[in-house]
Amino acid sequence: MAATILVADDNEANGALLSEILEEVGYRTIRVRTGAEALLKITNGDSDLALLDVRMPDKSGLEVCTAIKSNPSTRFVPVILVTGLCAASDRIQGIVSGADDFLNKPVNPQEVRARVKSLLRLKSYIDELENAEIVLTSLATSIEAKDPYTHGHCERLSNYSVALGKKVGLSEELCIALRKGGIVHDIGKVAVPERILLKPERLTPEEWYIMKQHPAVGERICAPLRSFRAVLPIIRHHHEKLDGTGYPDGLKGDEIPITARVLQAVDIYDALTTDRPYRPALPVEEALETMRSEAKRGWWDCALIDEFESLVAVPTEVVGE
Repeated sequence: MAATILVADDNEANGALLSEILEEVGYRTIRVRTGAEALLKITNGDSDLALLDVRMPDKSGLEVCTAIKSNPSTRFVPVILVTGLCAASDRIQGIVSGADDFLNKPVNPQEVRARVKSLLRLKSYIDELENAEIVLTSLATSIEAKDPYTHGHCERLSNYSVALGKKVGLSEELCIALRKGGIVHDIGKVAVPERILLKPERLTPEEWYIMKQHPAVGERICAPLRSFRAVLPIIRHHHEKLDGTGYPDGLKGDEIPITARVLQAVDIYDALTTDRPYRPALPVEEALETMRSEAKRGWWDCALIDEFESLVAVPTEVVGE
């Protein structure tokens, strides 16, 4: 299917020329004459790439570009600014606004097509990456859905781990990893038979051995995605214990990545405060007391447990905003 290019230029002749250049090689174009119209078309998902004239009525191309790149749902739409301005300061303004490329007037047809083709190729790679992440998220959700006792578990972990990560000063990159990790941390359970996964009684040593492989399996599933690099330590190490008795690697203390310890804290809390086949949900204070007790035994990060206590009084839907 041919890509759709938005051409935004208040000059009818310029807009018509750009559309003709692109349509001659098979692209579909949408022409608008104001910045407001351009932003509406992009926001509605009507275009795969935008060619924006810098000087337009109401909103300039720079303003539209800034708005596109500030919106999570449109920030990956490539934007080419078309301008007759050649000063370095004008280019810098364009870069600051988030523009992916520039075209100078009068435009060269071959250059227009080459730049559009290059950016659309890059966008296709990003789209493939997003699709892969959607597939992994769907797989993780389907695993969760098998067990009625874990309904909403992944979403709660995602929200609470991000809130705790921010509270202890983790970077934005690591908080994004925690959001993703909360959803896919148990994706390796796809390799665990349902008779083990849903068994209400204590697992046999052989069954427990199989269960303990799921963090490593989950890491292998997600490893091909470069965007999951910071998520992999969370997936692999969220069942480690500070005293080295966890799995799969028996890490101790600070050998366990901070992101894994953050997710671990909220994972324990969620497990204790939801119903399980072998026991009803614990009240919040009793769950926290259990976590404190286990932290004193050397299992969990005491400092993170302390920080988490101040969050549990905040409703999950507020924490996740």
